Amino acid sequence: MSIQASSGVTDHLTDRAPVLVVGAGPTGLLLAAELHRREVPCVLIDERSGPQHWDRATVVHPRSLELFESLGLSERFLALGTPQRGAKIHSSGDVLGAFDLTSSGSSYPYSLGVSEEVTEAILTDYLGAQGGEVTRASRLIGLTARPDGVVAEVERDGERIQMAASWVVGCDGLHSPTREASGIGFDGHDLAAPWAVFDATLDPWSEVFDLTFVYLETVPVILTALPGRRWRAYLRPSSPESDLVAEATATIRRYYPAVSFVDVENPTRFHCHTKVATTFRAGPVLLAGDAAHLCSPAQGHGMNTGLQDAANLAWKLALVHKGWADPALLDSYEAERLPVARTIGVEGDDFEHMELATDANARNDRDRSMRAMLADPTARQHEIVAEAELDVEYTDSPIVIGDAHRGLAPGQRLPDTIPTRWSATESGRLHERTRHAGHTIVLLNGTDADRGAVSELLDALLDVVAGSPMLDAVIALGVGEQPTEPAGHIEASAADVLDVDGITLFAVRPDGYIGLRADHDHLAALARYQALVLGHS
Repeated sequence: MSIQASSGVTDHLTDRAPVLVVGAGPTGLLLAAELHRREVPCVLIDERSGPQHWDRATVVHPRSLELFESLGLSERFLALGTPQRGAKIHSSGDVLGAFDLTSSGSSYPYSLGVSEEVTEAILTDYLGAQGGEVTRASRLIGLTARPDGVVAEVERDGERIQMAASWVVGCDGLHSPTREASGIGFDGHDLAAPWAVFDATLDPWSEVFDLTFVYLETVPVILTALPGRRWRAYLRPSSPESDLVAEATATIRRYYPAVSFVDVENPTRFHCHTKVATTFRAGPVLLAGDAAHLCSPAQGHGMNTGLQDAANLAWKLALVHKGWADPALLDSYEAERLPVARTIGVEGDDFEHMELATDANARNDRDRSMRAMLADPTARQHEIVAEAELDVEYTDSPIVIGDAHRGLAPGQRLPDTIPTRWSATESGRLHERTRHAGHTIVLLNGTDADRGAVSELLDALLDVVAGSPMLDAVIALGVGEQPTEPAGHIEASAADVLDVDGITLFAVRPDGYIGLRADHDHLAALARYQALVLGHS
C-alpha cells in the first residue's frame, strides 16, 4: 500500500492503512516487515528521500543476532559484519581487565561490527520480501483522533495528504513528530559532553581485530571493529574545535607509540541524550526505538533495544488488528519494554560518569572498581550477559503466567543453545524449531511416562493449535533415548537446565520469550494463558 499525494491540502482520505509506521530506521523497517509477514497491511513512511549512506551506529548484539536468525537473516549479517568477541579496558597506560562474550549463553558468542546503513539495507530487502516498501520523502506533520483511529497529515514533495489509520507507530527518532503530535512527554536530560566518531585503519596494529578497545584517558577513545580490518573510533573531544584524529591518536599512542590513524573517513561530532517517553502508548499511537528512548551510545544498546521493541510489538499488534485480541494487549508492550528502556538509560549514565571522571582520586577509585569487577567471575559474567542483552526478562509482565522455577520460568528467554535430536541424521537447536509468526507449544516429557497419556495430550494440543488464532505449532520432545511418543529428544543435561523432570508445557512467544510454563493441568493452563493474552474471559 502506498501513499498517493493529491494537490494541496485536502480532506480526502486515502485508503485506510491498518497501521502507519513512521520512520524507516532499523526499528521501523523490522516492525513493518513483521507486520506484513503476519498479513497486516501497513504504510511505512520516512522523511528522507533515500537510504542513508553512512551512520555512526555499529554494534549488533548477540540477542539481536538471535532475532535475525529467527527471521532467516543472520547469514547475511555475518557475511557483511565482523565479530567483536569482547572488550579490553584500559586506563592510565595500563590494562584494567577484559571480558569475553563466549560465556554469554548465546550461540552467537560475539557482537557483530556492521555499520547501521548495512543493517538498514538488509532489513529493507527483508521488508520487500514480505511485500512491503518504504514511502520516502514523506513527513508526518499532524495527527487527529477519530473514533476508529487517527487521521495522519503527511507532507510529501511539498504537497499534503491525509490518511486514516487504525494504529500509528512512531519510530521516528529524537525529534519524533509522532510523539510530539500525540502529546507524549519525553523525560530525561542531554549529555553535557559531546561525542565524536570517525572510521579509520590503525597502522601499524599488533593487537587482535575482534575486540572492542576502551581507553579511559583524558580524551576517552573506544575502538569498535569493522569489516576490512577497519575501526570506528568514538571519542569525547576536548573542545568544539579540536582535531579529532590528533586527539584520538594522542590517547592511543600512550599504549602504542608508533600507531597512526590512516584512511580516515566520516569524521562527525554529535550530541547524545538520556530520555524515555512517559508512556509508550497513547490510545492508537505507539512509540518504539529512538522515538521512545535514548541512551548513551557507549554500550551500543540504542539500535538493539529498538529492534527488540519491534519484535515485541509486531505479534501483539497483529492479533489486535485481526480482531483476535483485545486492544488492551498493547498495554503489555509498554509494561515489558518501558522498564528495559529505563534500565539502559541508567546504565548509560553510569558509564558516562565513569568515562568522564577527571579528578585524580575519582579516576583512581574508578580504576580500582573496574579492576575488581573484571577480576571477579560473578561480576564479570553479569557484565557479559548485560552486554549481550540476554539479561532482559518479562517475569513481571501482565501476560505471562506459570510457576517460578530455578530453570526456565515464565517471562524468560528461551535459550538458543538447547540441542535437539530428531533422527539419526537430523539434529539442531530447539530455538530453530520455534520460528513462527505465532506461539509455538513445546511439550517436554522428562519422565518415562505412559506413552498413551503423552500421545493423548499431544493429540489434544494439536486440536487446540488448529483452532487457535495465536498458536502456530506443537513440538514434542523426550529426554535422552526414552521410547515415548515425542519424535525429538533433548539431552538430560538440557532437561536439568530447564528444570524438567515430569511433563512440562512451554508456550514460546514469537519474540522468543516464555509466555506460559505448565508442569501440570497442561490444557487448562494453556486455556487460561490464551484467555489472558487475547483478553477473553
